[in-house]
Amino acid sequence: MRNWKRVLITVFSIATVLAVVVLGTGVALTGFLIDLWWFEALDFGGYFWLRLLYRYILSGGVTIFFFLILFLNFLAASRYLGVDQGTLDDLTDTSEGRRSRRMLALFQTGSLRVFTPLAVMLAIAIAWPFYDDWERALLFFFGPNSGVSDPVFHKDISFYLFELPIFKLIQRELLFAFGIMTLGIAGLYWMEHRITAVAARPWSTGARIHLSGLAIITGLIVAWGFMLERYALLHTTAHEPVFYGPGFVEIRYYLPLIWVMILSLIVGVMAIVFHFNRGGKGLIAASVCATLFAAAWGLRQFDVLPDLINRFVVKPNPVKAEREFMRANIAATLDAYDLTDVETIDVTAATDLWDILDPHIRQTLHNIPVWDPEFLDDVYQQMQGIRPYYHFSDVDAARYQLNGQLEQVNLAAREVNTDRLPAGALTWENLHLRYTHGFGAVITPTAQDGGVPMQWYLRDLNLRSDVGFSIDKPDIYYGLEKLDYAIVPNRLDLVGLSSFDEMSSQNYTGAGGIPISSLFRKLLAAIHLRDEKLFFSVAIDGNSQLLMRRNIVERIRTLTPYLKLDNDPYIIVTPTRMFWIQDAYTISDQYPESKASEFRFGGDSTEQRFNYIRNSVKIVVDAFDGKVEYYVADPREPHVRAYARAYPGVFKDMNDMPPLLRDQLRYPRDSFAIQMKIFARYHQTEPELFYQQAETMEMAKVQDQIVKPYYLTTYLESCADMNNFVLLSPMTPIGRGNLSVLAIGGAQRNDECGIPYSKNIVIYKFSKDVQVDGPSQVSALIDQDSEVAQAFTLWDQKGSQVIRGRIIILPVGNSILYVQPVYLVSRADTRIPELTRIILSLGNVVVMDTTLERAFSRLETRLKEVAPPGSAAAPATTPINHQKRPEQPEMTPIP
Repeated sequence: MRNWKRVLITVFSIATVLAVVVLGTGVALTGFLIDLWWFEALDFGGYFWLRLLYRYILSGGVTIFFFLILFLNFLAASRYLGVDQGTLDDLTDTSEGRRSRRMLALFQTGSLRVFTPLAVMLAIAIAWPFYDDWERALLFFFGPNSGVSDPVFHKDISFYLFELPIFKLIQRELLFAFGIMTLGIAGLYWMEHRITAVAARPWSTGARIHLSGLAIITGLIVAWGFMLERYALLHTTAHEPVFYGPGFVEIRYYLPLIWVMILSLIVGVMAIVFHFNRGGKGLIAASVCATLFAAAWGLRQFDVLPDLINRFVVKPNPVKAEREFMRANIAATLDAYDLTDVETIDVTAATDLWDILDPHIRQTLHNIPVWDPEFLDDVYQQMQGIRPYYHFSDVDAARYQLNGQLEQVNLAAREVNTDRLPAGALTWENLHLRYTHGFGAVITPTAQDGGVPMQWYLRDLNLRSDVGFSIDKPDIYYGLEKLDYAIVPNRLDLVGLSSFDEMSSQNYTGAGGIPISSLFRKLLAAIHLRDEKLFFSVAIDGNSQLLMRRNIVERIRTLTPYLKLDNDPYIIVTPTRMFWIQDAYTISDQYPESKASEFRFGGDSTEQRFNYIRNSVKIVVDAFDGKVEYYVADPREPHVRAYARAYPGVFKDMNDMPPLLRDQLRYPRDSFAIQMKIFARYHQTEPELFYQQAETMEMAKVQDQIVKPYYLTTYLESCADMNNFVLLSPMTPIGRGNLSVLAIGGAQRNDECGIPYSKNIVIYKFSKDVQVDGPSQVSALIDQDSEVAQAFTLWDQKGSQVIRGRIIILPVGNSILYVQPVYLVSRADTRIPELTRIILSLGNVVVMDTTLERAFSRLETRLKEVAPPGSAAAPATTPINHQKRPEQPEMTPIP
């Protein structure tokens, strides 16, 4: 009986100890386990382990490498520099002598006890930067060649993007390691002979060879540093604002000096070592090399000679002296910003204005975006918010096949925002178990009439639609709001909510959360979130899931921190559920001779400096269950090719994207703005023109506000039978108001008709012979129109405020049509913008009406009054169509 009790007590004790160990280990590894379960819930478990493996293999391998270098050198030093037994015996048998004997013996024969911990600590300290830069090291191993070389050193661009940063880091850490070793070994030898000064002996052959080898290696590492320093010339800013990168002085003066320093350093080190080992020989050569090195270094530090070269050689002939360097800067910058394949079409604007009578124009009036998305925020919130905790965080533009034609629409997701709840409702149960998700979306056509109620394509919680929109899973658990964690499904009865979403939290069927299937997982989740209510809540059962990182930007950045994100992710509505599409970029600041830019990407707190960018990846996030998928948008881009090699299966081919999502892809707004800022200057590809900066442009402005790029659905001349969803940006000469360029992003070419998304940029460049009014000038013409001014004055006196929307520029044949919506906003507390009028302007003709159709008819009438049929300015017969005129290229018609 006692034996049984003893066995039971033993078993119970062992089980208790094991439980305590497991629980303690779990608590200690809470963050790790939660991350692992979160990655596994997204089917990224293998990716999680692979990233962990890469990090510790790379950083651990570097640590082991430096440890071996340090340990083996210290071990050799203990053998070569240690005292012999006779010297130890000569020490007196006093307490001080015994202490000295033990210390000397320890350094000579106890290397494992002394040098091992010393080498470990130094190796970790030296290798520590690799723990932070392990992802850059990953690119070093997996990065492919780009196929493009720089014109100065003829290196593949991938060398600068992937290899050079790691080489610089390795060189710096190697120099530090060998410097530490040399000083440490010299100190050990000095300490040994200081303690046993009476037994001092000449240096042994082994010690000479060892220290000579360290000196040679250290010298070579320093020389390697100067070799790497050559490439820094490719990023000099000495010639800005004229051009970026090296010029005549850097390549013809500084680069030869660097080579002199490298060669004199190598030869000088070899001469010193030869002198040290051969009893005085080599000193003259070492002195000569030291003199050359000092002279070259001094010439680099003082600007007297470079200033003279600039003054008497470069500045008198700037274009001739710097031509090849300006050309290299232009070519590198255009390639780095993906602007080498831009199509430029020269256009002379028509003076007769009769292109507006083209019959195609009336067929495309339904896609002119007279509703600005920025004004729709208030409209959607006031008219479709429905409940205080719903919020429309962003209004996007899209296009759908409706009523037999492609129509451009505005849409927004109805997300949950618990900050809008009353103070009394901000309880833990409400925040994490009840108000867990948004619901549905609203969709409106971009082209609407003024003075009439808003037209809706999708609205209300019952998702009513007259054009066929429907969503099986309209719940939005993941979005753009600042979303805290949620636990669904749960046992709560949601009383008082409508039938459209009352059961969502109980019947959640998504798979993107962490299962809380045991008390242990529940405990770890509570510890990780520092929320004891989670552990003690009885509303959580074995089917519940923990949904965390529900903001899609945070979600993506946690999965792939090496990708930079666009600031405008957009929502897509499909018959099954809703999806977010996030454009992602790969960037670098190492592209040689490319002009640098600064930009704050999505989720970043500060601006990022870079001189290379590609829209490499399109990311799809399921708004219902949070599933994240990555699709390669630029399969030639070297960064994304490296990541695809390193992480097999993560980055998918664009053709694998579901067609309903692929049809909604668009040219990203951020990259287009960055590209156009660069193109504004670097479109001048000839060095003479680039130096003069006579055609430098800037983004068009109205009242000192930049006209942001905007989306249009239109048909292009290259694909005349289909509509294209493109991004437009008007540009003007710097400091002037006239329109010089209309840039179009996402324009399809003849061989791309039928695909939903294109990376192409088309530039319509207007001839200087005929001035084309820019947005600011058109705005001034509208202000001068008596009818418009009288109406604005009247409306401003009736308790309303007149707000004019953005000016939309529409090329029609070789003419330019300008469209501007006019909104009225009540001065009362409820500020709901109302579209009341639409202004059309063509040349000096300005008309205003409530609808696009009526305004267009009035414009035709006014044109006939200004230039009646039979006059010199009017066509002799029927209005022209969109056929090209033989004497000049015609602009693509854009409705």
